Amino acid sequence: MGTGMMICWLAVVLLIVIGLWKVFVKAGKPGWAAIVPIYNVIVLLEIAGKPLWWFILMLIPFVNFVVAIIVLVAVARNFGKGVGFALGMVFLPFIFYPILGFGDARYQPVAA
Repeated sequence: MGTGMMICWLAVVLLIVIGLWKVFVKAGKPGWAAIVPIYNVIVLLEIAGKPLWWFILMLIPFVNFVVAIIVLVAVARNFGKGVGFALGMVFLPFIFYPILGFGDARYQPVAA
């Protein structure tokens, strides 16, 4: 049973990484950044158009949840998607990151 759960977990993580890789490439960032733990958050902040000092906010417990949701809403908005899609990225990232990465959405940064 443990092996089956591990295989399912690895499949979910692989879907997220592949989807995030494609999202980074669409935004003109290096795809390999999706597999580097801290750097991928920094690149996601750049894609969202948020200042890099927000990374410090990601280190604060409970504040990081709010900041992550705000960042994902900004990422979704920059790809022409709405808040509902961003919530999908929060709760079902293994479905919504590949949709964003492999779909027809284009990266068009929204002016702040």
